[in-house]
Amino acid sequence: MSGHSKWHSIRRTKGVIDQRRGQLFTKLARDITIAAREGNNGDPDSNFRLRIAVDKARSSNMPTDNIQRAIDRGLGKGTDGSSIEEIYYEGYGPGGVAVLIEAATDNRNRTNSDVRATMTKGGGTPGEPGSVGWMFDLKGLITIDLTTKRLDPDEVMLQAIDSGADDVEIGEDVIEVYTDFKQLAAVRQALLAIGLPITGAEKTMLAKATVQLDGPEALKAMKLIEKLEDLDDVQKVYSNLDITEELAEQFASQ
Repeated sequence: MSGHSKWHSIRRTKGVIDQRRGQLFTKLARDITIAAREGNNGDPDSNFRLRIAVDKARSSNMPTDNIQRAIDRGLGKGTDGSSIEEIYYEGYGPGGVAVLIEAATDNRNRTNSDVRATMTKGGGTPGEPGSVGWMFDLKGLITIDLTTKRLDPDEVMLQAIDSGADDVEIGEDVIEVYTDFKQLAAVRQALLAIGLPITGAEKTMLAKATVQLDGPEALKAMKLIEKLEDLDDVQKVYSNLDITEELAEQFASQ
């Protein structure tokens, strides 16, 4: 199993902790609200970004009423969802690793302050817009569970490529399928049609090239990413850090 997949697995597992903190549902609701507002459509069947957000919320056991309230907010019904905006922050972490932060907030000043303080305290340096964004490509990411069925990873990889995937990464428990973002819906549907157990489909920012750091610097960068992800207004954090399996195990044991 590659360190990259293990690092993703660790960060997915963290979602359980976030849920206990009452943080996960808030982040999921913001995703739904923004998707409904941008698509001007509250029907997941005809608004694919909303479909992604709703599916993710359901997989995290978010109550149906919460999902509907978030959709209504995005459509301007009841609570005003127009105050929530998407913001991207850019900068560098320990060892010069590039960090791209996706936030959703109703208070830009608060989020600016929290992100800058966390970056600085964690050994990072906030950057100007465009300073690292060019290092990433917008992609679709589909996650396939290898634990629920007896699947041959190599066969799944071939099926994913035949369905239009750009790249496939095989992990211990999951397969991560990367697509052109515009093809995410089509590839997801093709994989569902052949019966593969898809557990997630989402937007991601994939680094065009990765960097490796020595052990201590890599662990500092991973800790910074974790601290940024813990911020209430931060939805996702992307980086170009290449993690070895050994470093992922070391970080998980901390």
